[in-house]
Amino acid sequence: MGKRRPRKSILKHLSAQGIIDRLGGDYGPFEHARQIDPAEELVFTILSQHTSDINSGRAFRQLIEEFGTLEAVAAGSIERISKAISSGGLARIKAPRIKTILNIILEKRGNLDLNFLAEMPLADAKAWLRELPGIGPKSAGVILCFSLGMPAMAVDTHVHRVAIRLGLIGPKVGADAAHDLLEVMVEPDQVYAFHTALITHGRRTCKAPRPRCDECVLAFGCPSSQLPTVAN
Repeated sequence: MGKRRPRKSILKHLSAQGIIDRLGGDYGPFEHARQIDPAEELVFTILSQHTSDINSGRAFRQLIEEFGTLEAVAAGSIERISKAISSGGLARIKAPRIKTILNIILEKRGNLDLNFLAEMPLADAKAWLRELPGIGPKSAGVILCFSLGMPAMAVDTHVHRVAIRLGLIGPKVGADAAHDLLEVMVEPDQVYAFHTALITHGRRTCKAPRPRCDECVLAFGCPSSQLPTVAN
């Protein structure tokens, strides 16, 4: 039986770009898959919490079909919003959150145009979004990166798990803290590709609880690999 390697970061073997390139061979190219209005992205992000992409996408389409515009959603009743997004799950929680957030933005800005965030320093744009109820670092990262093309890292459960297994962050680092730590490891123009590479790898190969290390192109340098490195 082989001996396990000591825990070190895969960055000893590969740069962030190297990780992107290796995973890109299996999953790439990592191009922006969704670029919608940032206010719509915000609502979509709320709908995606604790549910699948299929369910959240269906709920978002049904919401727009029911109301037509987000301004109409903001003016609508919680009951009507909840019914429209019921296919996405947790509608009783998400409906009042969506209505509240949209109305806060209207009160602050006079409209629902969030494109002004792209003109702000990244830290300020994150802070502005995180003042909204229910918007944490992951949701802020998704909105800024996916919709506005800003170099904000979004860390979901897959990215968090893979980052820990690769030794990019410590095993006790929480998902919220991981955003800033991972963000500084990559160049601004690599952030989207790095996020997409890790999330795809987590979904397809580096799964919980049974990673497919025998299929992993990063196993050679992964401190958590289940493959033996030295034969007895």
